[in-house]
Amino acid sequence: MSGQESSRALFSDIHGCAAGLVLIVLLFAAALAQAQTFQVLYNFDDGATGALPNGGFAVDGAGNLYGTTQLGGLESCGCGAVFMLKRAGQGWVIKPLYQFTGESSGAGPFATVVFGPDGNLYGTTAGGGLLSCGYCGTVYKLQPPPSACENALCPWRETVLYSFAGGSDDGIYPADPLVFDAAGNLYGTTQQGGITNYNTPCFFNEQYSCGTAFKLAPSNGGWTESLIYKFMGENDGWHPVAGFSIDAAGNLYGTTYEGGAGSQGTVDELSPSNSGWTETTLYSFSMNGAAGYSGFNGVILDAVGNVYGATPYGGAGGGGTVYELMPTSGGWNLNVLYSILGQTDLSGPVGNLAMDSAGNLYGAAYSLGGDGLIFKLTPNNGTYTYSVLHQFDGDDGHGPQGPIAIDAQGNLYGTTFAGGTHDWGTVWEIAP
Repeated sequence: MSGQESSRALFSDIHGCAAGLVLIVLLFAAALAQAQTFQVLYNFDDGATGALPNGGFAVDGAGNLYGTTQLGGLESCGCGAVFMLKRAGQGWVIKPLYQFTGESSGAGPFATVVFGPDGNLYGTTAGGGLLSCGYCGTVYKLQPPPSACENALCPWRETVLYSFAGGSDDGIYPADPLVFDAAGNLYGTTQQGGITNYNTPCFFNEQYSCGTAFKLAPSNGGWTESLIYKFMGENDGWHPVAGFSIDAAGNLYGTTYEGGAGSQGTVDELSPSNSGWTETTLYSFSMNGAAGYSGFNGVILDAVGNVYGATPYGGAGGGGTVYELMPTSGGWNLNVLYSILGQTDLSGPVGNLAMDSAGNLYGAAYSLGGDGLIFKLTPNNGTYTYSVLHQFDGDDGHGPQGPIAIDAQGNLYGTTFAGGTHDWGTVWEIAP
């Protein structure tokens, strides 16, 4: 097996899913009216900037893009990298900001980076960290060099804020993006770890259990980690794989990939109080449920507290759905905004949705039409109109799956996991 094939197998093992070709009868009915311009900004080649970009982007005020690659980077390690795409005239220039070295430095940044209140970049690695835990993952910070650097490849400085320990008191495999609250605390999830009961349905051994939610609080120049919730795999689901969104009150909203009352994942809310954190399951996915199934994707919030998400499987069309959860006095009401026509092999939406200022929703479908597509849902008198903004053909990318970023001009940015000139993934832009 080649190195590239091994990388693909590793990705499939970690996420528990496999991508394949999909037969679609109807895709383009509403697409022709779109005026967007698509272009590939960069083709990854497994070099200094890495390979297999899995996350989306952080966008700064100048419109520069910051992202991660799971593999590649430092030739001696291939442990992944953080990169920046900078506008240069009519084009773009890519620069590796940091190349992970494995072990204590971390390895395998599956999620994108986020900007902290201090302007630095923060992220997670699914591997690396404590040798005693078998390299269970890290949370890191990246800072620009302290002074001007004449070398174009001058790396940013990494600080590992926390290395996970696994077992009953900590998580393992933080492969999801982080969020900050108003006080500067960091929140995230680990896909496994945090054992609370040896009879939980997701218990395999001392390391591999239902997953956790954690908090990192700045303290005396460092950071203190605490678990705010340990998933049990029953009504609350198990394996949170998409991180959190946070509202103005500090409530956290996320999903689990499996478990829950319908055994196919959940949408959850974690609410802070003086006595700790309270978990509320807002919705449980099921194989035959209206919203489709598998909480593989995270959720986003609008200004009035409605929750929006997507599923890659099931629904009326078989290819997943885009849904809305609206708070009511007695709980939450489900509204399926659109059911996607497809099959059940990860054809539908993967990664968080994005919403623009007009309330339009954007998403990425991993393998619809063979190589995947970018779609838009436009609100129209209480319903949504579906349109395809771009259909990938392999040469311009395969498998779009990260969250879509929107800049101040309304340009859309994202990545494909594979495809492109070298078949190691691409960065794409759709301009209005």
